[in-house]
Amino acid sequence: MIKIIPNKKDIGAEIICDLTKLSNLDFKKIKSALNRYGVIYFRKQNLRSSSYVKFAKNFGKLANYPRLKGLSKKYPQITVVQRKSSDKGPSFGEQFHTDSIYTNKPPRFTMLFSKLVPKKGAANTEFCSQYLAFRNLPMDIKKKLKLVKGVYSSEGPISITTKERVKEKGKKIKELISVHKIFKKINLNYTIYCSPGHFIGFKPKIKDQLKLKKFLLKHQIKKKFQYSLEWEKNQLAIWDNRSMLHQATPFKGNRIMHRITIH
Repeated sequence: MIKIIPNKKDIGAEIICDLTKLSNLDFKKIKSALNRYGVIYFRKQNLRSSSYVKFAKNFGKLANYPRLKGLSKKYPQITVVQRKSSDKGPSFGEQFHTDSIYTNKPPRFTMLFSKLVPKKGAANTEFCSQYLAFRNLPMDIKKKLKLVKGVYSSEGPISITTKERVKEKGKKIKELISVHKIFKKINLNYTIYCSPGHFIGFKPKIKDQLKLKKFLLKHQIKKKFQYSLEWEKNQLAIWDNRSMLHQATPFKGNRIMHRITIH
């Protein structure tokens, strides 16, 4: 038996259940909630790496992430997102973005499982609903961008937040560039699929593109589209990268998250 508690404005929802004891019907309800709310989260979960990976496989094929080291040889799909108190500069992911949009086939979903967190409210993840952003986009802008694609780079503005962790890989990672439609249809709803942290231009180039870029990226992250998720230890969150932007909030201290991305 699971209980679904939507947040305000239907931006995300909490689900109360035990992720190690789910029926097929429970999984269907969880997937339906993810499609509807964009991000869902589960508190107080007792997950080993094996059960974490097993749960993730219900959502698709697990992806490899070249820019962070894997947890172990046994669990390369789990990457370690860590903030150390000695780190300088911004936290990993500290700018609104959608994961790995600079690849030709970006992951549909991302999962984060908290292993070590600062005090509650000190290291939130903020989400922005791109369903709401699309619905509130002026009609003239929708017409201008209907057939336009965005160009994205792994060396975009947000890349500065990966430097500490990329150094741990011990090798230089080449720049990745991709092109994707800016509007995406998920089931019956449209979303703005554009990552401010990776965006470098429009294709084809359009009139007043700098002005339009500034408007679009500012519109996507309006406060009225946002929800701030507070982390506790042993909490799992899943979000749809096609309908949600997210960012880490600035904080000092130690935090360890185990991440899985899913195609």
